[in-house]
Amino acid sequence: MSFKCIIVDDEPPATRILKNYVEKVSFLEEVGIFNDSLKALEFLNSNKTDVIFLDIQMPQLTGLQLSRIISKDVKVIFTTAYPDFALEGFELNAVDYLLKPIAFERFYQAVSKLNSEVKTEIVNTNSTEFIFIKTDGKNKFQKVLLNDILYIESLQNYVCIHTSKQQIITHSSLKNVIESLPSTDFIQIHKSYVVALKQIDSTDSFSVFINTKELPVGATFKDDFFKQIDQNKI
Repeated sequence: MSFKCIIVDDEPPATRILKNYVEKVSFLEEVGIFNDSLKALEFLNSNKTDVIFLDIQMPQLTGLQLSRIISKDVKVIFTTAYPDFALEGFELNAVDYLLKPIAFERFYQAVSKLNSEVKTEIVNTNSTEFIFIKTDGKNKFQKVLLNDILYIESLQNYVCIHTSKQQIITHSSLKNVIESLPSTDFIQIHKSYVVALKQIDSTDSFSVFINTKELPVGATFKDDFFKQIDQNKI
């Protein structure tokens, strides 16, 4: 997914730095730079924008004031030389609060949070259910049939989708992926594993077996898992 972003700052050196940083990040697309918050507001009212890099100390309309009146769908990352407004910034549900001078590493850490908030979506057709998984590369998504998924594994900040054909790794959380899957077909059995119920070959009190893979059943998830197994036994 690509995020359309604008930069709002009345200091040319700051806008140049932010523009340079945005150009280095594959999932960001700069669509406007403004040194006037009122002009930025006018742009936001008529153009789709996902993210705003917003200075706080602005003439006419401060960054904090602007953030209160724009659409809640626009993610705000504050960029300022003043730490005093950090608490108020986070109370406005800002994604992050960057203090100038901003290092690229700190900038990248902030924008990486945008991807972590994006959920994998299920797209239903008349005959097939599938999800699109974001993989490496700008705007690159791979379609995965739900019927092909064996199990899903959490790898810290990444998730690995194990299918009957391949493994697909995406930058996401296990929670995000779970919320995108039908609960009647998939269930979490461990803090690191979600399994496709119909792909289970066998199970005992401690493990689930899928093909040649043995997956642990965590104590926290055991009761819910075996309730679902009981509903399908004969």
